Amino acid sequence: MNTNTSDSLSDSDTRDVALPAHVLDRVDDRLPRTNFDTSEEYVTYVLEEVLARVEDASDDEYESVDEREVENRLKSLGYME
Repeated sequence: MNTNTSDSLSDSDTRDVALPAHVLDRVDDRLPRTNFDTSEEYVTYVLEEVLARVEDASDDEYESVDEREVENRLKSLGYME
């Protein structure tokens, strides 16, 4: 299944990433229950979905942190006086 994941990638468009064996085993176990032909296609799709969600997260989520709370935490850890 070559879904919307950068369509068909040539070797010059890819890089290798090392994954822990237990993660790849889980991917391989799930593969028959998906419409993907290879583990690489499935991992690419999952990573693109996760990255899209993270990148779409609004800045408001990050601004909700109280600066005093951060300062107090840094002081308690010894990073600030």
